[in-house]
Amino acid sequence: MISVGEASGDLHGASVANALTLIEPDIKLIGMGGQAMRAAGVEIVYDIADLGIIGLVEVIKNLRKLFRLRDMLADVMDREQPDVLVVIDYPGFNTRLAKVAKQKGIPVVSYISPSAWAWGRGRAKEVAETVNKVAAIFPFEADVYKEAGADVTFVGHPLLDIVKPSMSKAEAYRYFGAQESRPIVLLMPGSRQQEIDKLLPAMLAACLKIVEKVPDCQFFLPVASTISREMLQNNIEPCQVPIVLTTDRSYDLMGIAGVAVAASGTATLEASLMGLPSIIIYKLVPLTYYLGRLMIKIPYIGLPNIIAGRKIMPELIQGDANVDNIAREAIRFLTDPAVRAAAGADLAEVKNKLGQTGAVHRVAELILEVARNKAISI
Repeated sequence: MISVGEASGDLHGASVANALTLIEPDIKLIGMGGQAMRAAGVEIVYDIADLGIIGLVEVIKNLRKLFRLRDMLADVMDREQPDVLVVIDYPGFNTRLAKVAKQKGIPVVSYISPSAWAWGRGRAKEVAETVNKVAAIFPFEADVYKEAGADVTFVGHPLLDIVKPSMSKAEAYRYFGAQESRPIVLLMPGSRQQEIDKLLPAMLAACLKIVEKVPDCQFFLPVASTISREMLQNNIEPCQVPIVLTTDRSYDLMGIAGVAVAASGTATLEASLMGLPSIIIYKLVPLTYYLGRLMIKIPYIGLPNIIAGRKIMPELIQGDANVDNIAREAIRFLTDPAVRAAAGADLAEVKNKLGQTGAVHRVAELILEVARNKAISI
């Protein structure tokens, strides 16, 4: 049984499902996920298109919904008796679901685990006491979980296997109908409705300012599987700058872009692995942001900056994520060759720190090991 809560987790869940099926063709896979996991052969018992809750305040408002969902998945466990539960990211909900599984005697593997290195060691201890195995994707994450007493294996980062172009740059320009002589800006406002509502208006307004300085700029917006294309189209129609919506081959699009304006999250790391600089932006309900700043133990929120250990990509948070700042940073990357060259070197360093390819296969082997041990104990 696999549990994810958002679009990026759905992709990771699908990769794990495919790897498990390659090793064990007769395996049965069920879980909470989306289109990618369904396409990978997972029987979806709850579609995450109906989810997308972020922030402490928002979670509190939706507690009843989340409790009902947890109880429904607990019933699925009783009915299906999975040999192992794999929880991927979505830490608040998945940590609680893992506790339910533990009470039922179902072993748990945590993959894309709660960011204990950001939130403090208490979270690592909670996970260590709940799950049977932590598959760590960062070396510093493995150290934190080991100190907390978890059975942890550093598997490397799965994006090293996933993030790669499928065509040449010339082919990508043709595929997306883009002109090679004109710079490209990617708009990546997130995979949740909440993020779209808070971030997309400033992004679109910034496009108008960008074309004042870079008149021949092209704008593309990859549509997350959890977001309605029609809703996005309605949002961008009033914008006086053409925005092209895309639904596939996002890494090829990243490979020909000059800069991304991206919601903080997995997309910024995907862009980094493609050598694409990102302007990292985020906005939360003020109370959620204030409480988060009190609890987070690291100075950055963007994954490229966290991995590098210094600010290599600009971070525009809350009020700083405004039209003028977004446009200024984008123009800097598009027009200054020295800035682009420095960003390229920094992003290559980030990629080198993430370990070796093969993470997904190693995770699948760990999951099957835990599942087999459960079967043997019975």
